[in-house]
Amino acid sequence: MPKILISDKLSPAAVDIFRARGFEVDLRPGLTPSELRAIIAPYDGLAIRSATKVTKELLEAATHLKVVGRAGIGVDNVDVKAATARGVVVMNTPNGNAITTAEHAIALMFALARQIPEATQSTKAGKWEKNRFMGVELFAKTLGLIGCGNIGSIVADRAIGLKMKVIAYDPFLSEERALALGVEKVALADLLARADIITLHTPLTEETRDILSRAALAKTKRGVRIINCARGGLIDEAALYDALRAGHVAGAALDVFAVEPATENPLFALENVVCTPHLGAATSEAQENVALQVAEQMSDFLLTGAVTNAINMPSVSAEDAPRLKPYMELCRQLGAFAGQLTQAREGVLRRITIEYEGQAAALNHKPLTAAALAGLLSPMFAGVNMVNAPVLARERGLDIAETVLDRPSEYQTLVRVTVETDEHERSVAGTLFAGAKPRLVEIKGIQVEADFSPHMLYVTNEDRPGFIGRFGALLAEAGINIATFHLGRASAGGDAICLVSVDEDVPEPVLDAVRRLPLVRQAATLEF
Repeated sequence: MPKILISDKLSPAAVDIFRARGFEVDLRPGLTPSELRAIIAPYDGLAIRSATKVTKELLEAATHLKVVGRAGIGVDNVDVKAATARGVVVMNTPNGNAITTAEHAIALMFALARQIPEATQSTKAGKWEKNRFMGVELFAKTLGLIGCGNIGSIVADRAIGLKMKVIAYDPFLSEERALALGVEKVALADLLARADIITLHTPLTEETRDILSRAALAKTKRGVRIINCARGGLIDEAALYDALRAGHVAGAALDVFAVEPATENPLFALENVVCTPHLGAATSEAQENVALQVAEQMSDFLLTGAVTNAINMPSVSAEDAPRLKPYMELCRQLGAFAGQLTQAREGVLRRITIEYEGQAAALNHKPLTAAALAGLLSPMFAGVNMVNAPVLARERGLDIAETVLDRPSEYQTLVRVTVETDEHERSVAGTLFAGAKPRLVEIKGIQVEADFSPHMLYVTNEDRPGFIGRFGALLAEAGINIATFHLGRASAGGDAICLVSVDEDVPEPVLDAVRRLPLVRQAATLEF
């Protein structure tokens, strides 16, 4: 039974979902890092919010971990690179708290425009300072969105409802999407110069860190108001402090800070700063939504292989997962076939091409290619899976090409994996028998039909009389039983392939003897 550890406070409904789907669940919030490392080893899944830090050290101790589920959008507290290297899927829930966070940004915009927190404090103190709190209207103002994804687009919709003009800087925003949202896509410099109010809705990456730097703030319109409900670190806080003190920035409303919990910060001393303690996702609806969503996503992955909202792996919907599973297994075994032979020849991998024909051509190819890479690299690296195989391939400069062939095929589906090394090129193709069972149909352009077996012996030879008898006799003398025997040749007297399934491992001395047989060019053992 798969085991789930929930190490942060999560809705009881999430626990109910895990248990209803057959998981053993332990709810252990508040553990110290050392306590968490001490117990993490047997768990298949780790469900967290923002308190748990999933570090490289924790991942090294998590020997059975397959998935980390973050109930929320930010994964700053997860070492995604280390998780990927260990083949652990990292998921988040980007949609569960999108509306809540967007509404908080709108609330802070109103609070900033009308100085609501300061006016509340003044009035409660017995003052009636009507003339002190002169606000500004949002109507007809230009709102600049830095980031226009899930949350930013909701903010845009609400702002347009307030009759604001919305401009957006987002490298991933297409012109068609901007038109559909009713926003104007602009360059960052243009946004800084034009916006009356700037709100940030982008992840914290090396590219976005300090996106509102001292230099960027200097380019903003005098009197601009700035809102950040995304991530601390997007704004240079020292530069913002100076700009607020100088009056260049009229006010700021911040829900996030570079260091959290933010119990001390120079910005707190400024009257024109509104602060909240990272409340963007803090509604009962959002907490329930992200908890339910992360439980469903993790359960689907561990039970069916479905991958939703993964940071480090191609998505596979719950509906597609059962249909893709046999195709992924076919791709993995084809990759493993090519990888084991490449390892045996000690060639340096340069390029892999994966061709999809027939029914395979109409599928989502990203997980299929990841499966082929996992098979290809598994003989060379321990712990390779679909999560870390694409990264390992990129790190080693392996060129990866996918080709979809829309042409008639003698098979309902066909996948061909071609591997190029410094020394040679090799291809292997396969299909699905009865729609589910992977089967080899071609090796190096030679037709050879065979099932994948746990123990196989692959031999290339010259097609001459006498080889099969000598080969069979050698195996018999070694006490190795042949389960199946498959032959193929390019032409009479030309190159031939012999693929044999055996009941046990072929010892190295026997393999050497096969290699010494007359007419043999190559011999290798294969395991599937």
